[in-house]
Amino acid sequence: MYVILVYDIDEKRVGKMLKLCRQYLNWIQNSVFEGEITDVKLKELISHAKKIMIIEKDSIIVFKSRQEKWLDKMIIGQEKNNLDNII
Repeated sequence: MYVILVYDIDEKRVGKMLKLCRQYLNWIQNSVFEGEITDVKLKELISHAKKIMIIEKDSIIVFKSRQEKWLDKMIIGQEKNNLDNII
């Protein structure tokens, strides 16, 4: 499946969450990641993320789609992390 993950984490924990999410998805903008991921890997990512988070203060939103082709993406301005040149 294709996901977009967005998090809002206290700045004390942002570094840990960034490092975790980069292991599973492609960083595209501050606190925003996207990419193909299996159900098992997504559950694993969320499980690890919950250990970093303080549930009463922090949040993660995951948008799911079957494939990237079912999602129209428009970028206005400078793209933070261009994925076109990944081999």
